[in-house]
Amino acid sequence: MAPSADVCILVPTLDEAETIGDVVADFSAAGFADILVVDGGSTDDTRSVARDAGARVVEQTGEGKGQAVREAVREHIDAEYVLMLDGDGTYSADDAEAMLDPLRSGEAEHVIGNRFADMRSGAMTALNRLGNRLINGAFSLIHGESFDDILSGYRAFTRESFERMHLTADGFGIETEMAVECAKRGISTRVVPITYYPRPAGSNTNLHPVRDGGIIFLELYRRAKTNNPLFYFGSLGTVSTATGFFIAVYVGIEWVTQRISHEVLAVVAGFAILVGVQLLMFGVLADLILSLHREQLRERE
Repeated sequence: MAPSADVCILVPTLDEAETIGDVVADFSAAGFADILVVDGGSTDDTRSVARDAGARVVEQTGEGKGQAVREAVREHIDAEYVLMLDGDGTYSADDAEAMLDPLRSGEAEHVIGNRFADMRSGAMTALNRLGNRLINGAFSLIHGESFDDILSGYRAFTRESFERMHLTADGFGIETEMAVECAKRGISTRVVPITYYPRPAGSNTNLHPVRDGGIIFLELYRRAKTNNPLFYFGSLGTVSTATGFFIAVYVGIEWVTQRISHEVLAVVAGFAILVGVQLLMFGVLADLILSLHREQLRERE
């Protein structure tokens, strides 16, 4: 069996004609025969360039990177292992075997390439670097795992572990969602240092830092509802309780100093405090139920 016979190289693309040919050639030269380019409706020559370079090309039926990945793995890939990367020329085939080794040795089911281990000059703007650090910190706080670079587009995983994930994100949130699912479902995950290169001249990014960053933060927080309910409901309860408390303090000061009553604000303050305390209590109970559920699952294994 050839070294790459058990691997499919998965490359989701959208308007990457400037770089996709070199990406496919790079992995072909490294000995990978099954290179699948899933195109999201490019308006340039991405599909024809990828085919000419030797890739298997399909056009996804929906929109967004997340949908492309789900459709590719479930409908177009039979290989045991999947090595996923972006088609923008920022990742190298030189790191492919290091990414795949933990899967083949049974050490891990999911591997994340850490771009910060060797990030070349100009590969990431200061704004994107700050955003990545904040998102990784939020992930660690909310989900109790540190994967160093959850937004990395260089991933290796087994098809079996992918099928255990419940993935719904359509856009760039797919990487965050996969990291959350690994933490939530106990999918063994390893982080491997990789080299991250700047995009070649002439190619444009499809990432919108502010918009996509906001979507990722919301996805992290939304997913905390089932993976860390104490944080999710506790944070909402804390905000509600604190808001009610400050309104109540204002009402009290106004009454004592000015003899002005704010009946409506007093009702709002009482309601906010009541809701906040209930959310805190619900978070504690939900966390207890989740802990018992996980304990039962461990006992069945």
